[in-house]
Amino acid sequence: MDILAVCRLAPVIPVLVVEDVSVAAPLAKALAAGGLKALEVTLRTPAALDVIRAMIDAAPDAVVGAGTLRTPQDVKNAHAAGARFGVSPGLSAKLLDTADEVGLPMLPGVATPSEAMAAAERGLSVLKFFPAEANGGAPALKAWASPLKGLLFCPTGGVSKANALDYLSLPNVVCVGGSWVAPGDKLAAGDWDGITALAAEAAQLKAA
Repeated sequence: MDILAVCRLAPVIPVLVVEDVSVAAPLAKALAAGGLKALEVTLRTPAALDVIRAMIDAAPDAVVGAGTLRTPQDVKNAHAAGARFGVSPGLSAKLLDTADEVGLPMLPGVATPSEAMAAAERGLSVLKFFPAEANGGAPALKAWASPLKGLLFCPTGGVSKANALDYLSLPNVVCVGGSWVAPGDKLAAGDWDGITALAAEAAQLKAA
């Protein structure tokens, strides 16, 4: 599955920071049950790789990827854990080379037109716009649409239920990444039904 196919699975890719592997299985099931089939587990906790493995086992209909990939070793570790796609906060030639070597589809982060053009030179056409809100938000991406025609984006960083449609209404946005579908309070409480409800709501987001 290439990265465009992953991004088209649902309008929202949950960006997950999971400290405790014991919540991985019910969390993955809850999100997938709500219709969010692409899940990004960030490598920001010691448990992240085990969380990826547990989610893959628990929700075979979900496509589990790894986020916050910053080094070639991160890419190798994510691939070895079974991640089916990778997400990075920025654009790194060494990281992308390693991803090509192991066969891990990548969604690299860009924050400027120059970075987007550099990614396009490598043959990439689907990119993460990060951090989205801090870099001008939906108006910035709207301004990119014509001069960077042919590139699609998954804005992440400051994207919420309140502003997701601002991005999803743009012709160059294929999906958004956000953490609001799995808030910390519901994770801590084990409110899986609540997370499924948030996921179902997010899965129905689309431009008018």
